[in-house]
Amino acid sequence: MLSSTQVRLSQTLAILVASHIVIIAASNYLVQLPFQLWGFHTTWGAFSFPLVYLATDLTVRIYGAEMARRIVFFAMLPALLLSYVISVLWLQGVFVGFEGFSQLNTFVARIALASFTAYLLGQLMDIRVFDYFRREARWWVAPACSTIIGNMVDTAVFFSVAFYASSDPFMAEHWVEIAVVDFGFKVVVSLLLFLPIYRLLLNRLSEKLKSRI
Repeated sequence: MLSSTQVRLSQTLAILVASHIVIIAASNYLVQLPFQLWGFHTTWGAFSFPLVYLATDLTVRIYGAEMARRIVFFAMLPALLLSYVISVLWLQGVFVGFEGFSQLNTFVARIALASFTAYLLGQLMDIRVFDYFRREARWWVAPACSTIIGNMVDTAVFFSVAFYASSDPFMAEHWVEIAVVDFGFKVVVSLLLFLPIYRLLLNRLSEKLKSRI
């Protein structure tokens, strides 16, 4: 029979895995919706994906790097499948129904594969960097460094795999610009918005779980 601590840990693991899957799938859909902000081409995915790094960094801080890696490996395949399904049903923001499953959509498949590769490499880099800096006295150093480096790896891998010589003329032409702008927005959003949220959640979770930080 599992102890209450083991049950709580299993529940927390399930919640974190589910949150990663939902954020990844949503971001893969939103990255298909480009728009201009202050004259720069970007996508809505730049504003949702940093939530994954917030969840990962909290996990490393409270439960350790090994727990965070388990979440990544549990989440990556379901996230890949769900991303493909959602992106086929709502192709570039338009609901096309189940007709899209009659044949393989290579455009969407490339996005799903790029997301799978970028998520794996970016998250493992984030975990490694955060774990390296986690004992730094200043609480913000570890999440700031890991978020910047992890997002840089993730963004470079994702956009190059997904949109280099893409069948979508707009993305094929602008993917480098969009990647650079997306990375910039991810860093700004993470440092200005999610870093304070990280601190707030860390304090609350630490008090609740009485974990050693």
